[in-house]
Amino acid sequence: MTRASLFPAYRRLLVPALFVLAIVVVGATGYRLLGGDRWTWGECFYMTVITLSTVGYSEVLDGLREVGGGRVWTVTLILLGSGALLYFLSTVTAMFVEGDLGGALRRRRMQREIDALDNHVIVCGAGTTGIHVIEELAQSRAPFVVIDVDGERLQRLAEESIPGLRYLVGDAAEDAVLERAGIARARGVVSALSDDRSNLFVTVTSRALNPKLRIVAKAVEHSTVPKLRRAGADAVVSPNQIGALRLVGEMLRPRVVGFLDSTLREKDASLRIEELVIDERSPLLGRALGDTPLARSTEVSVIALQDPDGRFRLAPPPETRLEAGSALIVLGRTAELARALQPLAPSGSN
Repeated sequence: MTRASLFPAYRRLLVPALFVLAIVVVGATGYRLLGGDRWTWGECFYMTVITLSTVGYSEVLDGLREVGGGRVWTVTLILLGSGALLYFLSTVTAMFVEGDLGGALRRRRMQREIDALDNHVIVCGAGTTGIHVIEELAQSRAPFVVIDVDGERLQRLAEESIPGLRYLVGDAAEDAVLERAGIARARGVVSALSDDRSNLFVTVTSRALNPKLRIVAKAVEHSTVPKLRRAGADAVVSPNQIGALRLVGEMLRPRVVGFLDSTLREKDASLRIEELVIDERSPLLGRALGDTPLARSTEVSVIALQDPDGRFRLAPPPETRLEAGSALIVLGRTAELARALQPLAPSGSN
């Protein structure tokens, strides 16, 4: 966390701390001027500190009684210094009671955790849609950071629902906030804010900061979908449209919906649907599907292929050549699926 981000929390300490420091400097300077070369600067500072702290030591400056105005200066320091120290200590106590200082330390510790993340997801917005995104990512154990302007909401989530939640309080459309979230190292951004204008700003800013990022944006109004795509979103989701499709699916095809839910969402599901992306590093690049270990496997099934242009082909034939940018959609039991896909993942991928 930058010093600027910590400044609001520590700003309250600045004035009383400077007040105490000023009295120490002025006090030592006063003794030095009163005594001339009789006392060193170290002795003058020492006398000032023990005077302000009222520890009860005797006068440590030899001949202070004989110096005109020496004791008057000491009394003045005691009166001023006691007030300054009381002001400083009361401010520190108030910050602890109100949680300001503890909150600043907690945010600093959290920023260190965020700085250590790599290939993570940045979730912008923890509202009615964002909360479900957060829960799904937490259940999937994918590393992620949440950005929202409502600090109380984020803290409540971290304390009650998702222990260990990493979050930042701020505007997700600001460059500095996204940079603190590690956008240069992130794998993607989910913009789930409550209005299309904000999601549009987040999309534009994120794409400018990291051109290789995958951006998934929420569209409140369906008419905003093409605008978000032009702004740089790789995928745009309209919760209203998805909700309507789900309602119809539950009415007309409830068993299909139940099957897809169990394979995509349930943590302990026996069957899973996964994707295997073919890129320049993939060991399957350029090979025919029938010549791959997946085609010979009896434990998993290739149910679809997405071409580089985005079109899907169900049950692709064995002679299909796997090109960069395509993806295989594979169905299988959880353990067998993980065992079959692991050696086929692109080298160096997470």
